[in-house]
Amino acid sequence: MAQKIYVGNMNYATTEDSLKNAFSQYGEVVSAVIIKDRYTEQSKGFGFVEMTEESAAKEAIGALNGTEFEGRRIRVNEAEDRPRNPRARASYNRSESEGAY
Repeated sequence: MAQKIYVGNMNYATTEDSLKNAFSQYGEVVSAVIIKDRYTEQSKGFGFVEMTEESAAKEAIGALNGTEFEGRRIRVNEAEDRPRNPRARASYNRSESEGAY
């Protein structure tokens, strides 16, 4: 089963390809994604790598956590599954109970 890994404190110039290459020396990488700001497309400095083998993922975590990668000391650990909470959005529609002016 595929194992998802969190990678934090990354250099903002890190690319998904360089991230994938760093982890591929420990096993097959399914995907490497860098999280970006939705408006500016600027990296937020963290991302996720998904590897096919759990044993390879554990080896990569042990080997890469706390090491320097592209000028920053990265934090690497097992990703936690968190349910997505949709952001509360301001409602500009008046409810029927408020009435119109």
